[in-house]
Amino acid sequence: MKCGACNVDARMRDETAINLDPIQVGGRLTPEAMKAMISWGDGYSVCDACRKPFRLDYIEQPPLKDFHVDVAEWLGMAQARTVPGARRGFQQVAGTYVEKGDPVLIGALAHYTSYLSVEIQQGVVREIPKTEDNHITAEAAAERIEDVITEFGKPPKLLYIDHVDYQYGNMHDVKGIAKVAHQYDIPVLYNGVYTVGIMPVNGKDLGVDFIIGSGHKSMAAPAPSGILAATEERADEVFRTTQMEGDLTGRRFGIKEVGILGCSLMGAPIVGMLASFPTVKERVNHFDEELANSKIVINALASIEGTKILSEYPRKHTLTRLDTTGSFDVVAQTHKKRGFFLSSALSKKGITGIIPGATKVWKINTYGMTRKQAEYVADTYLEIAETNGLTIQ
Repeated sequence: MKCGACNVDARMRDETAINLDPIQVGGRLTPEAMKAMISWGDGYSVCDACRKPFRLDYIEQPPLKDFHVDVAEWLGMAQARTVPGARRGFQQVAGTYVEKGDPVLIGALAHYTSYLSVEIQQGVVREIPKTEDNHITAEAAAERIEDVITEFGKPPKLLYIDHVDYQYGNMHDVKGIAKVAHQYDIPVLYNGVYTVGIMPVNGKDLGVDFIIGSGHKSMAAPAPSGILAATEERADEVFRTTQMEGDLTGRRFGIKEVGILGCSLMGAPIVGMLASFPTVKERVNHFDEELANSKIVINALASIEGTKILSEYPRKHTLTRLDTTGSFDVVAQTHKKRGFFLSSALSKKGITGIIPGATKVWKINTYGMTRKQAEYVADTYLEIAETNGLTIQ
């Protein structure tokens, strides 16, 4: 099946298989988003009814104005804006507070885009070390803040903390870390790319200054899309409006916001996020069911002798890192397909999303599965293990 004359294959991954890809499952579009994209997918489609003051979050049809208000309220924050992906949210916050040579604290398990958002401002990253069991703690944050003060003569300008990190899917003590940081008047940026749209998140309860969410990773939205929300105290700073004036023309640009260069998302990304929002708001209330389904799959994998669960256990999130060096990789050493035997066997059973050839350390994300699918995936892994001579405990 081809998409037009450009010879692009129609993508059918989620229609024809159970997808375990760690970064894809939370971003699968709802039917509502799919339909909305057909009629609103043109680049400037949402600008049909844009009137003064000519800003995205003032457009009433489609209801983008209400959407921005609703997202902020949903996250327990004062204001929210859409951005072209979480990384642009990081960039916007760093661009507001970080200057050349300024120190910024980042958890040692953070995504590379957190680092780059500081680097583009010529700031200096100092990491909060992880514990032996791969957690970022309030105690470690406190010690590192003191280290920064000793080194730079001032506290960090910002502190970034992932609620759930992308490497292990572990849950970190955001509330405790934020409490420590605020004792030094350090603003806290909450990275919720694996939580906003997946599980309940309330910035007021967590005590953070900024919440970053990913539309295409966790809010059933097209890429690139994301959310940046801020407290009342910080909103005027991070969403500051232009004061620029042309020296020859005297031109001014109303209330365009500096950090996102006026407007951010248009067309498919924002209308898709908008259309999925009712479903996303509802689904976060059923995260316990997602964990229960994840437990079925992870427990099955853990029962295969030689398999280690590298993430915290019991699991608190559906993203899990595994070490199968002592199980599936043992098979790979003598199998005619080498490491590709596992992804090949899964594919034959209608399961996709695992990196082809990976049999040592790899990740899966079970989010969005039904109970029946979870049981099927668990049984499939056990069947593959037994077929290849591995012991099931």
